[in-house]
Amino acid sequence: MNDAKDDSFHSSEDDPELRREAFEPQRRPLVVKVDSLVRCGDAIYRITQVLDFESAIGIDVNSGRAVPLRISELLSVGEASVAPADLSEIADADWKIAETRFAAIKPLITALYLGRMEVERQAKEVGVDTATLYRWLNRYKAYGEVSALIPRKRGWKPGNPRIPTFAESVIQEVIKDYYLTQQRPIQQKAILEVQRRCNERGIEAPSPSTIRSRLEKISERMRLRGRGYKEKAKNKFLPAAGKFPNVEFPLSVVQIDHTPADIILVDDIHRKPIGRPWITLALDLYSRMVTGYYLSFDPPSETSVAMCVAHSMLPKEEWLLLHKVDAEWPVWGIPKTIHVDNGADFRSDNFQRSCLAYGIHLEFRPVKQPRYGGHIERALGTLLKEIHDLPGTTFSSIKDKEGYDPEKHATMTKSEFEEWLVTLICKVYHRRVHSSIGLPPLKKWELGIFGHGDVQGIGLPPRPADRLTILLDFLPTFRRTIQTTGVAIDGMRYYDEALRPWINREDEDDRTKKREFVFRRDPRDISAVWFFDPKIRQYFKIPFADQTLPSMSTWERDAAKDLLKQQGIKSVDERQILRAVTELRSKVDQAKERTKKARRQAQRRTEHEKKVSPAQPMPAAPVAVPAMPSAPLFGLLVDDNIDAFGDIA
Repeated sequence: MNDAKDDSFHSSEDDPELRREAFEPQRRPLVVKVDSLVRCGDAIYRITQVLDFESAIGIDVNSGRAVPLRISELLSVGEASVAPADLSEIADADWKIAETRFAAIKPLITALYLGRMEVERQAKEVGVDTATLYRWLNRYKAYGEVSALIPRKRGWKPGNPRIPTFAESVIQEVIKDYYLTQQRPIQQKAILEVQRRCNERGIEAPSPSTIRSRLEKISERMRLRGRGYKEKAKNKFLPAAGKFPNVEFPLSVVQIDHTPADIILVDDIHRKPIGRPWITLALDLYSRMVTGYYLSFDPPSETSVAMCVAHSMLPKEEWLLLHKVDAEWPVWGIPKTIHVDNGADFRSDNFQRSCLAYGIHLEFRPVKQPRYGGHIERALGTLLKEIHDLPGTTFSSIKDKEGYDPEKHATMTKSEFEEWLVTLICKVYHRRVHSSIGLPPLKKWELGIFGHGDVQGIGLPPRPADRLTILLDFLPTFRRTIQTTGVAIDGMRYYDEALRPWINREDEDDRTKKREFVFRRDPRDISAVWFFDPKIRQYFKIPFADQTLPSMSTWERDAAKDLLKQQGIKSVDERQILRAVTELRSKVDQAKERTKKARRQAQRRTEHEKKVSPAQPMPAAPVAVPAMPSAPLFGLLVDDNIDAFGDIA
C-alpha cells in the first residue's frame, strides 16, 4: 500500500463508527496531591487540600476561586504519554536500557525526603553524572511510566560507558571467581588481579578507583554469602517468621495467588450444582487490604492474572455499584512490587514486560520456602473460613465435611456469591482488627496514605488514566502479518477497514519479509481482537471476518476443534468450527438439567457473554446469536465431549 492510501484512510477519523471502536492508550496517571494541576470539565485547578479518598479542594487557575472537587471526575493535565504505543512494539534492547535507568532512580522515587546530597550519592553509586540522574528522574516523574526512560531516537544519544564493555567483563569475572570466594582476598589484591588479567589479554586496565567502586557496590548480603559467611548472611537478611522485607508503605508489595473457593455454586437457570469457582486474590502486605480479585469458573491462567492485576490497579466505585454493595473500597494505584509463586501464568513474557512497563518489580517466591507466601495464603484462608458458614460449602478438610453433602445444600449462584464476597471484603475483612498489624486494614491503609501525628503518609496514589489501557496492557498479545483477507489468529480470521492500509506491508528492516503487527485479545471472548495501528498510535477493535460466527471463548473454540478431530476431520475451517460450536452448545443445553458438567459449561458461557471486566464493570447488552444450520453435522455428544471443555473438580 502506498502512503497516499494511508493518508486517505487515516483522514477518515471523523467517521463516528470508526471512532467508536478505536481509542488511544493513555498511561499517564492522575496525581492528586497539594500543588498538582488537574482538569475538571474545561477548567484547570491547582490542588490546595486533599480531604479524603473521594474529594479535594482546588483553586481555579483563571478565576482564583476555591471549589470542592470530586476526585473520580478529575483528569490529568499535560501530555498524555511519552509513548502511547502498545508495549510489545518497544524493542527489547530499549526495554533493557529503560529497566537499567529505572533501577538507578528507583531508590529516589520512593524517598520521602529527597535532596541533592541523596541524588549525588545515588549517581556515584550507579556510575552516572548527577545531572543525568536528575534528567531520568524528572522524565519518569513527568510521565509516570518506565517507557519515558527509553532512549529517544532523535536528538538524544546514549552516553558512552565509563569503561569499555570488555574491561567491565573482566572486573565482573574477578569478582565472581576470585573476590567472592572463601579465600577472602583484600580489595588491593582483587585490583591487582583485574590488572593482571587485562594485561594478559591485551586490554587497557581500568583505574584502581574504578575497580574499587565496583567492589564497593557489592551488597553486604552477596559479600557475606560469597566469602563463606552463608549462615551469617542468612540470619541477617532472611526475614523472620511473619515478616516480609521492604514492606514500608501502601502498595510497596502486593502478593497474588489463586485458590478454588470452598463452596459449590448453582447455575442461574436450574439452580442446580455446577462446581467450585476459582478466586485470584491480590493483597497489600503493608495494610492487609485486598487490592483486587478475579472470580471465575475458568482455571488459573494469564487471563486470571491480567483481570486481577487490572482490578487491583483501578478505582472500584463502579465495581461496588455493579455488585450492589454500599461500602467504600478506596484502593487503586500501581504497586511497587508484585510477589507471586512460580506458576507459568505469572512467568509469561507478556506479564513480565507489562509489569516492567509500569515500573512494577515482579518478584517470585523462592522455591520450597513457603514463608514467603504466608500473608496471601493466610488472607485466602480467612476468606475461605468465612465461606464455611454458607450453604453448599465443601469445608477445607474431609473431616469437617463428614456427614454434610455440599451439592445437596448448594443454593448460591456465582453473581450471588460474588456480591457476598465483595460485602465480606469491604464490610467485614477491611474493618476487622487484623491480629498481625493491630489495626483494621482500612485504618492502616488510611494512615499509610494520609499519615497521622508522627506517621508520614505517602499521599493518594495516582489514579490510572484509562481503564481499557490498563487491561489491554496485561492481556495476551500476538504478532501477525495482515493479508488481503485480514489477520488469522489460532485459525480464526478477523477483518475491519482499520487493517486496510497495512495489507501485505513489507517489514521496514527486511524487505523480503512481511511486517508483523500487534494484536491483543481477551480469551473469554475471541469474537474480536484489538489491533494497534503504529501510525496513528490507536487501538482498533477488529471483529470476526465472518459476521455470522457467534461470540465464543478460547476454551469453547478448542473444544470444537477437538470434536472435529474425533470425527476424523483433519483440516478445520471456520464454518466447520461454527457448526461444531453449535452442536456442542445444543447438546450442552439438552444435558444441562441432567448433568453438572453441562450446567457448568452453560454457566461459563453465560458469564463470558456478560463481558464484565475491571475495564468495563457494567455488563454488556445481550447479543443475539445468529441462526445456525438446522441439519446436525455430528453424532450425539457423550460425556467425553463435555470433558473437553476443561472442568475442575
